[in-house]
Amino acid sequence: MSHLDPQVFATYLERTRWFGGKGRAYDVTDVSTIGTLPGEPPLVVVHLVEVTYADGSDGGEAGVELYQVPLAFYEHPEQRLDHAFVGWWEDPDHGWVHAYDALHDREAMALWQRAFDDAAESPDGTMSSDGLVFHRLPGHDLDLDAQSSLFSGEQSNSSVRYGEDALMKVFRKVTPGRNPDISVHEVLTEAGSTHVAHLYGWLETVQDGEPVQLAMLQQFLRTATDGWELALASVRSLYADLDVHAHDSGGDFAGEASRLGEALREVHETLHEHFPAERRPASAARELADAMVGRLEAAAAVVPELAEHTGRLRGAYDAVAGLGDLDVQQVHGDLHLGQTLRTSIGWKIVDFEGEPAKPLAERQLPDSPWRDVAGMLRSFDYAPRVVQRSLGIEDGPDAELLEQRAQEWAERNKNHFLTAYAGGGLSAEQQTLLDAYVADKAVYETVYETRNRPSWVGIPLQAVAKIGAP
Repeated sequence: MSHLDPQVFATYLERTRWFGGKGRAYDVTDVSTIGTLPGEPPLVVVHLVEVTYADGSDGGEAGVELYQVPLAFYEHPEQRLDHAFVGWWEDPDHGWVHAYDALHDREAMALWQRAFDDAAESPDGTMSSDGLVFHRLPGHDLDLDAQSSLFSGEQSNSSVRYGEDALMKVFRKVTPGRNPDISVHEVLTEAGSTHVAHLYGWLETVQDGEPVQLAMLQQFLRTATDGWELALASVRSLYADLDVHAHDSGGDFAGEASRLGEALREVHETLHEHFPAERRPASAARELADAMVGRLEAAAAVVPELAEHTGRLRGAYDAVAGLGDLDVQQVHGDLHLGQTLRTSIGWKIVDFEGEPAKPLAERQLPDSPWRDVAGMLRSFDYAPRVVQRSLGIEDGPDAELLEQRAQEWAERNKNHFLTAYAGGGLSAEQQTLLDAYVADKAVYETVYETRNRPSWVGIPLQAVAKIGAP
């Protein structure tokens, strides 16, 4: 395919949900063709689009990013795909052709499905085609009659469901190296974990001798319900009758919080067993504390309201600096209720990719499991406040009683989750680490809310005000 106009890609990126450069000045500085899917029609070509930002870097993000854009080419317009139209291109064999984002096209998505199936028939579980390598794990036969359906709600990636058989996640922003979402799922799948969607396979290419992982195919959890939505439903049930305490509410979530804590503990235990774990020297505790202080100082420049709390926050971080050796291992890295699914057979944890804004090399590093625990505790704290704002009742006549119920709900579920995870009470060292990670997460949230939802910054600021308070 010739004459791939970078400006056409730039225009299309602005229309998507998954492009992370909105609001920043950038140029599309390169478009490379990395492979063609086997079989056609349609002709499906995978491109990597290089984006270079005028400001170099922002908040730790690289000044250059790569985005994956698979295109389906047709000789004639496909009106059914008008919503996914990208542009026209000149092809030496076909003249001018029409290009569409392939993930919106069922005919195109069937090519991925068949390629993964062909890989399963290979003795080594791989199938190569024009620079693309499909990998399959044994144990599941794909339903080739299942039709694809693109999920509409995702932000940083794109997911396609194949009936009730499988789910393919396509990584939109890609980086050379192994994606933790694939490597962690592979290990947990082979270990027989019941708390993840099993991995069926993945797609990658090679750039300059390094793998660039493009997509993963996994089990579709047919009975799954989003954990965040379940928590919000529980809060709404509580708020429906403010005379009822959280422990008496018909939508009490505490049992689910306990089961979720047990699920996370089992996942952490499996990861500890199958990934290299480290006991870092006491100097690592000082480095961790210094990193938290650095993030606090950067946040205070964005959120002036943090100034009155910095002394107590530093106290939480200084306590970490005084700890001895630190145990670190493979963790989730970006855990909250939105990264969980409740199925008919229990809780599943999803999206082990880590924080998308962090460089891949940083996301691959081991960390303390208390980071994941802190993320879940902050999520429990958020849920009742989000419901208040979504219903527009945070400042109403029952505001004081609402806040009492919000605190009851959050503390009840945090306690049940934490007790189930830890198997009892926490040691002094564990509590020190957890307090610091909770503070670090809340500080991050103040920056996020200030930049994206300023009227919500009070939620994390309320948590910050309690940290280290007498």
